[in-house]
Amino acid sequence: MRRRLLLLALIAVALSGQSTRKSGIHAEDMDLTCKPCTDFWRYANGGWLDKNPIPPNRSSWGAFSVLTEANRERMRTILDASAKAESGSGNQRKMGDFYTSCLNTAAIDKLGLEPVRADLDRIAAIQSKQDLVAALITFQATPRPSSGNSQVVGLFRLTASRDPKNPSRYVAGIAERDGAGRPPSSVFSLPDRDYYLKQDPRSREVRNAFIEHAARVLQLAGASETDASAQAKSILAFETAYAPAVMTIADRRDPEKTYHLMDVNTVAQLAPDFDWAKLLQTSGVPETTPILVTEPAMLRSFNTLVRDTPLETWKTWLRWRTLQLASPYLSKPFFDEDFRFEQTTLSGVREPLPRWETCANVVDIQLSDALGQAYAAKYFPAESKQRMLRLVENLRAAMKEEIERAAWMTPATKQSALKKLAAIEIQVGYPDRWKDYGPIATDRGRFYENARRAWRFAQNYTLAKIGKPSDRIDWAMTVTAVNAYSSAVESKVVFPAGILQPPFFDPDADEAANYAAIGAVIGHEMGHQFDDSGSKFDDTGRLRNWWTEEDRRNFETRAACVAGQFDAIDVGSGQHHNGRQVLGEAMGDLGGLETAYRAWKKSLAGKPAPELDGYTGDQRFFIAYAHVWGTQMRAEAERLLLASNNHPIARWRANATLMNMPEFQVAFHCKPQDPMTRSAGQRCTIW
Repeated sequence: MRRRLLLLALIAVALSGQSTRKSGIHAEDMDLTCKPCTDFWRYANGGWLDKNPIPPNRSSWGAFSVLTEANRERMRTILDASAKAESGSGNQRKMGDFYTSCLNTAAIDKLGLEPVRADLDRIAAIQSKQDLVAALITFQATPRPSSGNSQVVGLFRLTASRDPKNPSRYVAGIAERDGAGRPPSSVFSLPDRDYYLKQDPRSREVRNAFIEHAARVLQLAGASETDASAQAKSILAFETAYAPAVMTIADRRDPEKTYHLMDVNTVAQLAPDFDWAKLLQTSGVPETTPILVTEPAMLRSFNTLVRDTPLETWKTWLRWRTLQLASPYLSKPFFDEDFRFEQTTLSGVREPLPRWETCANVVDIQLSDALGQAYAAKYFPAESKQRMLRLVENLRAAMKEEIERAAWMTPATKQSALKKLAAIEIQVGYPDRWKDYGPIATDRGRFYENARRAWRFAQNYTLAKIGKPSDRIDWAMTVTAVNAYSSAVESKVVFPAGILQPPFFDPDADEAANYAAIGAVIGHEMGHQFDDSGSKFDDTGRLRNWWTEEDRRNFETRAACVAGQFDAIDVGSGQHHNGRQVLGEAMGDLGGLETAYRAWKKSLAGKPAPELDGYTGDQRFFIAYAHVWGTQMRAEAERLLLASNNHPIARWRANATLMNMPEFQVAFHCKPQDPMTRSAGQRCTIW
């Protein structure tokens, strides 16, 4: 009850527009020995970072991490109660069964390989290309559990896709990964296609470590040391042959490059050695359904592998992928080996999370609406939506003024942009409809089976949308997430309950801190509707050019400025972001902060912000923004993020963004030669 009252109070403060007259500045969290115009991220966060090293079971640690940890404790309260209520029913019973089955490591260890035995037997029985195709079709219908999205044992993913050029309908989709807004799930064993192709020392090191890892897993499943080593090398060679045909993360950001709508016969021309009609039939999808193929070159390469690769190589790879995806759900030797490579080698994590935390994460992902509904009822009452929505509308009004003042846009494009801005649907806290998990059977002694049933339910739920009118109700993110997202094809922005707490809503801070924190998040997500990808969708969510040629050129120049800035930043050891890869997030940060700043200034109604604790309003605004990005990462995790993620490193989400804000430079009296200063000719801006 105390937590609930605290949450209500802090949201009321953040959204009411009434200052508590507290600065929200915590001097002990800052490094005042660091000059703000040299490294503002360090200046704002250095004290906290020094006192809070990365825990051994984390790859990074910061403001997001602390709030995520608090949310997991709240989830634990709900799940512990569900686990004790053995006589319960509905979602509570399913959560309790699922959570208990995950905690029951003795039962998991006793089962050994039994949970995947039927899959391994199916693979062993493959004797012909027809058998191979039949197995690949079967595996599409039974996605495997994974730490994020479900994944399939195969080289593509069949799913439902909102048609970007007709967003009122769902069509079938064939892609390399599930890009539903959650962490992407690839058909590759390594994080991204570039891991197979780059020849730098770290990439070669990871590939060598992967061979050792795959060999260990195969040995655990019964292969001899000699056979396992040879098989692991063939697995890497198999995936390396496929990698060049798959698009880069940067290229995949362009929705026009991934739009290829065709019928099943045209798909069959791309890959004639696979039975596409049978795949649709087995999946319950009519053959007349249009199919959105994101990467035609990938399907041509897939066909080559089906046609020319020996069956034994295919069978080796299928066994491996079955074991790899199942390992986090299997007995301790498999779990430990999976952790050693996936977490330690790739991200630098030293030890696993406590088991309860692992299990809470699993339930949150796989019964997301069940846990989300319980979480929202306990920690985010419905009336809080309205408070948040008022702040959102303040940001929308500020963005409207920015668009209207944009001297580089013609009136026709401005009107289209304003229409798009007005059409964005804002969803706060939790979705308006919860999924019914009734069809999922749960068993307290069968963890892997519970997870697989949950993913089969999710697959069926998704494929059932094909051919039906679309709506904007389902979420691609959990209610508990310390995150938010924007969907241009749905013309909506989502703010889960999990993020609507300090430091984003800070009960001790005045308006400056709240606008800089949650306000910048709101501006960021609305800004995604106008980033390098979102700007190609109109107010209905349709992929359509609504720009004049001149305006689009001007926009591309502004986007290129942001990409070029991130290309040039040395993040350490000579490493750099890929500017095009992180462009959408970097534009969201810059545009979001610009909008939040103007919305905060507008909220002052012409009055000066008070000076509190020795800091002006502008100084407090920028400190609060940088504090949100007070996250440090392990070197391995940083390399992983640079290689396979479209988000910049947290330090540069603060510093690089602020370098473009002349208001920041004025607030802290930065000189032209200071590292945090960019000249007027260098500065990037969105509007």
